[in-house]
Amino acid sequence: MKPIPRLQHALESLKLRILRPVTLGVRVLMEKDGRVVLVWHTYEELWYLPGGGVERDETLEEALRREAREELGAELGRLRLLGAYTSFSEYKSDHTLIFVCHDFTLTGETGREIDRFGFFDLEDLPEEISPATRRRIEEYRTGNVVPYVDMW
Repeated sequence: MKPIPRLQHALESLKLRILRPVTLGVRVLMEKDGRVVLVWHTYEELWYLPGGGVERDETLEEALRREAREELGAELGRLRLLGAYTSFSEYKSDHTLIFVCHDFTLTGETGREIDRFGFFDLEDLPEEISPATRRRIEEYRTGNVVPYVDMW
């Protein structure tokens, strides 16, 4: 891990413990030819789906497209909702919507939060993947893609 992003992440975690906010985020499962794009953040030690927080006066779609551009230099085509999920870990009420995109391009220019990215076979995911990311990909892979609400 890089020291500055790690410190910033630790300070953000402390802020969450004190404020216990309600947050809204978006992530995208970018899949082509049986392979999914995952990102490795500079402040975490696991693979995740690309995405991030929704900013004030921003739609879910605008947030997702912005995050994809910032993290991967990606342009997303048509989006489809996979589901809405809630987590109460990390001292917040975190609500995340996951979308699926098959039509995308990416330059591979990673933003400051992203250390690297990779394409992984849907049936051979890396061991160092967040448990929630693994669950979402498994739901997608097995065909359980009807939009629903569940715990992250």
